Amino acid sequence: MTTTDTAAQSQPFQAEVAELLNLMVHSVYSETDIFLRELISNASDALDKLRYESIAKPELMADGGEPKIRIVPKKEPDTLSVIDNGLGMDRQELIDNLGTIAKSGTKSFLTKLTEAKDGAGLIGQFGVGFYAAFMVADRIVVTSRRAGSAEAWTWSSSGGAGFEIAPASEEDAARVVRGTEIVLHMKKDAAKYLEPYEIERVVGAYSDNIQFPIELVPEDGEPRQINSASALWQRSKSELTPEDYAQAYKQIAGAFDEPAMTLHYRAEGRYSYAVLLFAPSTKPFDLFEPARKGHVKLYVRRVFITNDADLLPSYLRFIRGVIDSEDLPLNLSREMLQNNPQLAQIRKAVTGKVIGELESLGDKDPEAFGRIWDAFGLVIKEGIWEDYERREKLLALSRFTTTKGENRTLKQYVEDLKENQTEIYYLVGDSIERLKSNPKLESAAARGIEVLLLTDPVDAFWTSAPLDFQGKPLKSLSQGDVDFGMIPTTEETKDEPEKPETDEALTIAAIKDALGDKVSDVRASQRLTASASCLVAGGLGPDRALERMLAQQNRGAASKPILEVNLRHPIVAAVAKANAADAADLSLLLLEQAQILDGELPEDPAAFSARLNRLVLRAL
Repeated sequence: MTTTDTAAQSQPFQAEVAELLNLMVHSVYSETDIFLRELISNASDALDKLRYESIAKPELMADGGEPKIRIVPKKEPDTLSVIDNGLGMDRQELIDNLGTIAKSGTKSFLTKLTEAKDGAGLIGQFGVGFYAAFMVADRIVVTSRRAGSAEAWTWSSSGGAGFEIAPASEEDAARVVRGTEIVLHMKKDAAKYLEPYEIERVVGAYSDNIQFPIELVPEDGEPRQINSASALWQRSKSELTPEDYAQAYKQIAGAFDEPAMTLHYRAEGRYSYAVLLFAPSTKPFDLFEPARKGHVKLYVRRVFITNDADLLPSYLRFIRGVIDSEDLPLNLSREMLQNNPQLAQIRKAVTGKVIGELESLGDKDPEAFGRIWDAFGLVIKEGIWEDYERREKLLALSRFTTTKGENRTLKQYVEDLKENQTEIYYLVGDSIERLKSNPKLESAAARGIEVLLLTDPVDAFWTSAPLDFQGKPLKSLSQGDVDFGMIPTTEETKDEPEKPETDEALTIAAIKDALGDKVSDVRASQRLTASASCLVAGGLGPDRALERMLAQQNRGAASKPILEVNLRHPIVAAVAKANAADAADLSLLLLEQAQILDGELPEDPAAFSARLNRLVLRAL
């Protein structure tokens, strides 16, 4: 041990930790109970890690007794201790785990915590649960000895700019044989957490399903276990109540909302495993963080292995819970996790079960399913692109806003197909309001054809795959040719304006000549009934919405669009009759109007303004 190691050292917190602690120390939250839940959860993780490492090194369990968590309140001198005999931490691990936050999304967490009126619900979502203890403590002292180590270390902080780390005193080292002791020096307004009944209330609410015994050591009595210490997922469904599941969800997921869906079953046969999974009812802030992993924990015979086993596909990454196998080897390495055929079978089976349960929920409890869809529909739709095998099921599961209303299913769409309609039509854009006013809907509306209105960024991607539902292909109104000729118009729209006397070939040629290479083609439109023009993409390649998105991300330039014109419109009819200068102005105006209606700016706004003024003055 070097001189530097043996001397007490003061170190600053990482910038994000200092900012977080400042919020913890100087803010008041309505739910301070969570600090104890977080400390117990950390202790349970440490015990899990010890059990796992002791498989290869049984000697790690030699000293320190059977795994358990102890809670010791003392009114003199107002301290609350949370003690585990788990894996423990060495000096560097104390610095790394308690002095930094190496978690993606921390900045987002801090932003949301600063903005929130009540930030209690945000604690724990980014791995910062330990710092919740500063809501109730003026000072925290952590003494830890890593299993198998001769050295114990003490970390201490008052929640200011930094912390101090030093070798543990002889007395502390003798007391902490293995694991971690966290001593909270409680604030005066947090004295209630020194009362045994209050500790029992919090443990019962949040930590009853922790699989290790939690002992309360009162000052004037015998230690007693205050949790059931049973793996709830191994119990029969008939034994459990909705309240049991809600508590298990909050403990397993570290969440504060209620689960919108619970899936609990045991698979028997070639492979045996227990499954307890939940769908949250609210969206976490890091749902789209690139480094976000799944939150399904893998256990083997009740021994925690990892939460990084990819037990569900990425489009179900919002699902939380536990899968506990009876057959997998306990010494699973990372490589074995990636290549284990049994895990692949479990993943496939559980994915199917989750999708099936979501389908069932959509039929039986549309309100609960609606909460899941509102929070996670964006993510589920990623699967339509990624998971070819389950594409039809995910399409059936999806809910859409259409020209007929909200929360429509494709099953409902197909049941309401118009006479002679053979395709499912959709339009991708930035907002429902803008899509509803898009001229590409005009001919469809005249025939009462329902159109899916897709506004999520992911919609531009999954619709680029070749898709059909119940044998009906999905067709974009912004791409390729559209033929509504066989679908009759509704009674209200049968009296369409007469087509002006104009030569189609001459009109198209004049517009093409004026626009040159600004467009790839000019065509007469079947999409339009009232508007003069619109832009569409060719039948091959990406839809215009996807092209624009990729171009904005510098992932390719958008191709030249096709300009479709409504030959019944007076401006279009006027092109063939106008002189060369007016024909050029009118043709460019048709293009620029179409760009604006698609949410784009004209290539030269100043020229567009001058051209528009010129045409208006000429008409006056």
